[in-house]
Amino acid sequence: MSGDAKVTIVCSTQDRASQNIKDNLLALRKWEPVDCGCDYTIFEFRNFRIVEIKEPLIYQDGLDKKLIDCGLASDLIIFASKHRSKDGRAILTIHSTGNVTEAKFGGMEKRLAAPAPQAVRSLLRSLRLLAENEEYEVTLECTHHGPSEIEVPSVFIEIGSNEEQWEDEVAGRIVANAILLLKESDSPVAVGFGGTHYAPRQTMLVLEVDVAFGHIFPSHALDELDESVVRQAFMKSKADFAYFDRKSMKAHQRERLGKMIESMGYEVLKESDIRDMDGVPWQFCRQLRQKVKEVCPSGRARITDGIKCELSSCQTCICPRVKIARINPALLSEAEKIDRERLEKFLSDHDIAYIEYEDGRFAHVIIGLDSNCARLVAEELTDECIDILKKHYEVQLDKGFLHIIEKKFSPELARSFGIFEGPLFGRLARGEFVTVNGKTINPEMVYEINKRAIRLNYDKAIEE
Repeated sequence: MSGDAKVTIVCSTQDRASQNIKDNLLALRKWEPVDCGCDYTIFEFRNFRIVEIKEPLIYQDGLDKKLIDCGLASDLIIFASKHRSKDGRAILTIHSTGNVTEAKFGGMEKRLAAPAPQAVRSLLRSLRLLAENEEYEVTLECTHHGPSEIEVPSVFIEIGSNEEQWEDEVAGRIVANAILLLKESDSPVAVGFGGTHYAPRQTMLVLEVDVAFGHIFPSHALDELDESVVRQAFMKSKADFAYFDRKSMKAHQRERLGKMIESMGYEVLKESDIRDMDGVPWQFCRQLRQKVKEVCPSGRARITDGIKCELSSCQTCICPRVKIARINPALLSEAEKIDRERLEKFLSDHDIAYIEYEDGRFAHVIIGLDSNCARLVAEELTDECIDILKKHYEVQLDKGFLHIIEKKFSPELARSFGIFEGPLFGRLARGEFVTVNGKTINPEMVYEINKRAIRLNYDKAIEE
């Protein structure tokens, strides 16, 4: 028998769904029986181990240590189980374990087990793919029931919700295959707050973007969460940030939990933030978000596809440091008023990140992976803004300054020449000559000229 740590699949003789999954696992691969001298039935195949027990799965506190005592070390424990619900729906679920308050069904009060976010992500995605043509819903569940005293990362994978599904060979085979397709990943990890028991928003995010979830708490449990449980959730999940299903939470819940989480040194991200950073290493995202806080506290980073490609092409490299460059905010603002769409396309077409204010306006900060990239794009953006302004105003460049010359029709000046509102006003406003009492009025004579100067060699210093 090998003493190497393996993925341990725990099945119970008291659980029909568990037995269904075990039987399909045994049918799909050539497993070798193992005699460890303990009261378990054991089979091994490569890096997987099946351990069959006689007791209910939810009461297996300390099982990881018992297995070690038998020479059966695990780096991941998967509990293959049934799921029970009154609606009797055909469903395949995955969840972490622990108790927010009292321990009604195994585990200990206010204690959480160590979850396995990357395994949860792999299992959920495989279940969705394998069940695509079957009538089974696939979803995460919020953290609930025991065991809570498991230090090895663990996860429950379940068939629901009644006898018909528990014994359905199709469901058993789908779950067995999902386990055998287990893949390692390094997705950023969130602790989830809010939503129903079946965590629809968190399920959707895991299926659609590069994120994994450790512990997840439903809306009905949020008022009962205390600091000790929240801290456990982050520490045991090895989480990078929190996610709020904001629409399902009350304002006082968001405020209380937000302050608690931030006091622990974690950020609360919106769904849009998580989607924006899809495919970007969390280490870089964290640097980026910190830099945005420093240079533009009310802003939000936007990560272009170009910079994502650059980051993905050097996954084995040390994560690059964030570099920034600035252009004159007045210049950017003037150009944005005229042609925001063109500026947005310019920014999106470059290998950078940029910042938007809460009201959607562009901030004057360019973010790159190196100093030259940030500086060059800032210089090109300056030229782009000047070109936009040239198409709308008369401009003059002089010794590092851009002079914007704006001519505006003045009704007061027109009246001083005896011209009153009507067709002649319109002709003058369009730049046409008019004749009044035999006198020709040049449009320049009734235009006010406003000049504004913008310094072009704005602070472009590169910062880390």
